[in-house]
Amino acid sequence: MLERQLTTDAKGHFLNTNQCFSADGKWLVYDTRNDDSKIGSTGSIELVNVVTGEMKQLYHTKNQTEYGPGLGAASFSPAVNRVIFIHGIRNADEKNPYGFTRRTGVAIDVNNPEMPIFMDARDIKEPFTPGALRGGTHAHSWSGDGQRLSFTYNDEVIAQLSKTNPDVQDLRTVGVMFPRKVAVADEANGENNCGEMFSVVVAKVTENPVAGSDDIDKAFDECWIGKRGYQKADGSWQVSAIAFQGNVKDENGGTKTEIFVVDLPADLSLANQGESLAGTVHHRPDVPMGVKQRRITFTKEGVIGPRHWLRSNLEGTQVVFLSKDPSGFINVFAVSPNGGPIKQISFHLFDIQSGLNFSPDGQYISYVAQNAIYITDVTTGESKQLTESSSDDDRPVSAVVWSPDGKVLAYNRYVKNEDNYLQIFLLEKE
Repeated sequence: MLERQLTTDAKGHFLNTNQCFSADGKWLVYDTRNDDSKIGSTGSIELVNVVTGEMKQLYHTKNQTEYGPGLGAASFSPAVNRVIFIHGIRNADEKNPYGFTRRTGVAIDVNNPEMPIFMDARDIKEPFTPGALRGGTHAHSWSGDGQRLSFTYNDEVIAQLSKTNPDVQDLRTVGVMFPRKVAVADEANGENNCGEMFSVVVAKVTENPVAGSDDIDKAFDECWIGKRGYQKADGSWQVSAIAFQGNVKDENGGTKTEIFVVDLPADLSLANQGESLAGTVHHRPDVPMGVKQRRITFTKEGVIGPRHWLRSNLEGTQVVFLSKDPSGFINVFAVSPNGGPIKQISFHLFDIQSGLNFSPDGQYISYVAQNAIYITDVTTGESKQLTESSSDDDRPVSAVVWSPDGKVLAYNRYVKNEDNYLQIFLLEKE
């Protein structure tokens, strides 16, 4: 494969960890961060043509400052020509800056730039609205059919309550939104907004997990399982499901990260009797009726390595993650969404340095290791180094993303001109 630098201008070009390519493979979407931690001070979402290098601004925030609103982590829908990204709350300032509980999901139709579509509704004042959330959504990921979006979530109401009640904590969790408009009183200060989608929390978290149990106090870095779900052990088909990382307490009370699955019902708008999807001033939102959560890994050390989102192949037969192998190196492992034996996929005698992505056909997994781009054949375990190992200053950064046809890989590197800027590079088949 041939490596080509796609962007050269003096700003950041930060690619998300997945879903960066348009469905036709012609465009990449990115935000203009030059540092992973700078979403709050970043104000632009842009596109670049993979063939010609043509660049287009898709959206820019109003009144952007170092405190917000902030933009980042843009993802293309696999079904329509639409992009979703994190958007900080519109009234961000020094006193109330961009933060975990102060962000939402905004979409832009590529053919209608600069026209924000607020996807998840936000309502932080009683009475809370079913289908709206009370905090911040992050790391939005489209389901295989483009109908649903998953996200991580932090709750503003609970975060404020925790300041006066030490028994309550804002615990990160995972949620899902689906098409159904939610109307909220849109305050002039920009704290609340209506949404095009109905949003719910789908992972159950608790402040005090019982040691040695399947209780978790954090759910995060999830993925959709399969393009259209997976086959259960009894032969039936689960149409919609998510795998996520959850922090449990081991037998000694230490924190360990394991993998969980939530099977999702067709209708996510129904609450269990006596519970509330909207939550209360004293309690976080409850999960919908019919959501079934279960743990699928029971390992000694848990998920270990650089931050990464779980990934599933299109058939829904495997969920892959990073952990240490018996030799102590961080490698790729896979497990069925039904649980059971864990299979080691890669066998490097060095650590993997980035997140993971499946090729569209499910044959390979891409990542960074030894400051180079690698792919590993999922079936044989054979790994190939696709680029030369770089210095730490110009090594590939973050995840390596496949085009829809599997012929192009995209990733970031810092390139030094007058300053160091994140640029987009491509690997293309000759």
